[in-house]
Amino acid sequence: MAPDDETIPRRAWMALFVSTLVVFLAVVNISSVNVAFPSIREDLGSTDAELSWIVGAYNLVVGSLLLAAGRLSDSLGRRRVYLPGVAIVAFGSMLCALAPGTWWLVAARVVQGVGGAITLAAGFAVMLPEFPPTRRSTPIGIAGAAGALGAVAGPVVGSLLIDLVSWRGVFWVNVPLCLLVIALGPRYLSESKDPEATGRIDWLGVAFGTVAVASIMFAIVQTETWGLDIRVVGLIVLGFALAAALIRRSAVHAEPLIDLTLFRFRSFTSANIGGFFYGLGFTAGALVSSLLLQDVWDLSIRDVGLAFAPSPLLAAAVSPFAGRWADRIGHRWILFAGCLSCAVGYASFIFAFTETAEPWSRYVPLSLFAGVGVGMTVSTWSSAGVADVPPARFGIAGATLNTLRNGAYGLGIAIVVALIATSGDTTTLLGIERAYAFITVCYVLSAISVALTFPAGSARDRAAAVAARHDRMPTG
Repeated sequence: MAPDDETIPRRAWMALFVSTLVVFLAVVNISSVNVAFPSIREDLGSTDAELSWIVGAYNLVVGSLLLAAGRLSDSLGRRRVYLPGVAIVAFGSMLCALAPGTWWLVAARVVQGVGGAITLAAGFAVMLPEFPPTRRSTPIGIAGAAGALGAVAGPVVGSLLIDLVSWRGVFWVNVPLCLLVIALGPRYLSESKDPEATGRIDWLGVAFGTVAVASIMFAIVQTETWGLDIRVVGLIVLGFALAAALIRRSAVHAEPLIDLTLFRFRSFTSANIGGFFYGLGFTAGALVSSLLLQDVWDLSIRDVGLAFAPSPLLAAAVSPFAGRWADRIGHRWILFAGCLSCAVGYASFIFAFTETAEPWSRYVPLSLFAGVGVGMTVSTWSSAGVADVPPARFGIAGATLNTLRNGAYGLGIAIVVALIATSGDTTTLLGIERAYAFITVCYVLSAISVALTFPAGSARDRAAAVAARHDRMPTG
């Protein structure tokens, strides 16, 4: 029997359930809405440019507020911040489900994104103190697996809910689950704070980052209407100028939004670069496939869900093994092989599909390449990013990784919507192929960047090498 200080109490498992349930929902919300695009467009009369903001607004808000929400929860108390965040998710989801028009839905997604940022930032920290320090790798692994499962299962869950209810069911399902968490939270979640947290937040830095990403996204979306005129160029220049201002401000501010010292760790920098390219293609891939299956091939939403299912199921089966392989041989080649597998899958989509619907003979078998790739990478990026970071800085490092990736999700959606629109007023196979080509390039760039920049070997091997060099240094 394990010693008392290593025994995981029942309360800890309940705390893990309460925290990871909403984290799972927050991640599902990022990907499940993609399959609802055609249904929302038909019901609300939305344009594709407007629809891109339904996903983009959520990702933009989550990415912008993650770091600030993390600092706030460390200062005020994790449970004190987490449970109101869950309530905001429930309220935002209800507003989404009741939306009478497109821009109401976009505004409701902003509200939902505020809650999503809070729950993603505090959900991990709020349950960890319930576990003995020597056993905390267990909840870390389970929480990571829940987030990864939510990312790959979102399109399948969304398809089933749309088939059973309507697109509004994608949002209604969040409400009772959030209420369950609010009811159980006070009983199973203990309050905890970071005694060294100041609570000071660089809100001007938050504004710089938010407007920077929003400007670039808006410019990309508006190219369909405006073309490459001075307004589009001006918005892109503004976005990059504000991004540069944020980096400069973070370098000199006492409480920076982005901790630039983390980029001294090569593994952290590499994971951010590779993860950004990966994020551009990840959520966009699910959206483009949904539009292919529904708009071009005219499949029912039930058949869409069935066609989507094999790939995430395979990803869920591969993911646990990927973590073990990464621990043994290092993250570099696991991420490289996974990104390359995704690239092969999406590249094959470009050449294999015709106007004739062939979901079972072509789409499903070829999608398994992406399933293997996602299983190898979706949770591995996070562990790769913090592989060499000191444990005391895991929180801010993880939040930084998620911030950049969520920004990439929104930008990727905007880009593929613009590419599809170049082929005409309706979704065509040519537009789908252009979008798949962009996604393929993103995965190839991700694979190349991680192969060239991520340090070799496992984190344990690198730490041992550093210790050995230190031992060989003269002491006299």
